Amino acid sequence: MRYISTRGDTPPLGFTDAVLTGLAPDGGLLVPDRLPDVSHRCGEWRDLSFVELAKEVLPLFADDIPADELAGLVDAAYGSFDHPEVVPFAQVGDVRVLELFHGPTLAFKDIALQLLGQLFEYILNRRRQHLNILGATSGDTGSAAIAGVRGLPDIDIFIMYPRGRVSALQELQMTTVVDDNVHCLAVDGSFDDCQTLMKSLFADLAFKEQYSLGAVNSVNWARVMAQIVYYGYASVRLGSEQPVSFVVPSGNFGNAFAGFLAKRMGFPIERLIVATNENDILSMFFNSGTYRRGNVRFTSSPAMDIQVASNFERFLYYHLNGDAEQVGAFMAAFSEQGSVTIDAPEKEDFLATAVDENDTRQAISRAYQQWGYVADPHTAVGLAAAQRFTSSGTKICLATAHPAKFPETVNAAIGHDCASHPGLQELVGKPSRSVELPAKLAALADYLGANCG
Repeated sequence: MRYISTRGDTPPLGFTDAVLTGLAPDGGLLVPDRLPDVSHRCGEWRDLSFVELAKEVLPLFADDIPADELAGLVDAAYGSFDHPEVVPFAQVGDVRVLELFHGPTLAFKDIALQLLGQLFEYILNRRRQHLNILGATSGDTGSAAIAGVRGLPDIDIFIMYPRGRVSALQELQMTTVVDDNVHCLAVDGSFDDCQTLMKSLFADLAFKEQYSLGAVNSVNWARVMAQIVYYGYASVRLGSEQPVSFVVPSGNFGNAFAGFLAKRMGFPIERLIVATNENDILSMFFNSGTYRRGNVRFTSSPAMDIQVASNFERFLYYHLNGDAEQVGAFMAAFSEQGSVTIDAPEKEDFLATAVDENDTRQAISRAYQQWGYVADPHTAVGLAAAQRFTSSGTKICLATAHPAKFPETVNAAIGHDCASHPGLQELVGKPSRSVELPAKLAALADYLGANCG
């Protein structure tokens, strides 16, 4: 398996090189040069555990790591999860909920980032290299990335987050980590500002090479690869008679894009329902074909407060049948104009809807009052969206975070305190550390230059 850029100007890479590269040198995103067809194997995979299925699927993409060694990395990645099934199911009315928040930081990002941390350590150890990871977070990616690499001798990690725009507990999950290789950067701006700064530094190839920059955001292919597994796991478990549909709370589009690839690989998936909050750039695109940047609206589901979805370019590459020149022209026009229109995707793959704050609160309340289920605001966006569509098969809503990460919103919607987790409560009062930076490229470059390992 080789990895190529959506912009077409980067030589093909093997898997381990793709992991360390992150963003392609030509500014594009890396995608596999082909997708494996697993349709003939879904029946035999139906009774596998999540970890067992990961050991079947991941070697299809990571074929330059011996299968037995990759299996060991999988075991290490998911051994710290607090549920034996790793990703258990729950029932909320007529919707099955796939809980993806049983990792060390209680968010779905752990599924990819615990594996990515193991991959980084494995690759860097064998190459005797040091990597400086630069990431941006709207809430959960930062703490999950830090948890995946904290204390590792071959890595320093620098995580930017919008100051005052992540929940108090999300911030504490990052800033109370005292390992010397962890650097938390509170940026005076939005998450989109943080992403723009990150991509600008990765585009400076001389700087990237000088400081050995690597990526943990979903621009890193390994993040998407890891997420394909739970789509496969849920679909073969529940889709043996009728293909399933997934409802995906969406911001940066990496999660939904992984589902899109899983469907293309032959897993029994009918379609994907993209559920956004009031930041509706993705909903607008899938309904009209217009991809338009707006001002970020800050909501109770902050991980989705995004107006520029970084994984959208990967989907665009497939939507345009691998025409890298068209992809580059589209992204250049969007960068200059802030709005581009093409033919809307067919409804056979995607449906989309935007959920406002009132409907989010009502979904939290309804899930608890009618079914005794406590949902975080991001999952509630998905549950609200699920009620707007019918499906011939099972609807599966992805639960992306533990409700205890958003106690104010959840408890207010339900009417009493019911969102807590001991691992989060113990963070309150712990010493924390972070560095405030303006949303200026020069300030970020100066800080990295002084602190990279």
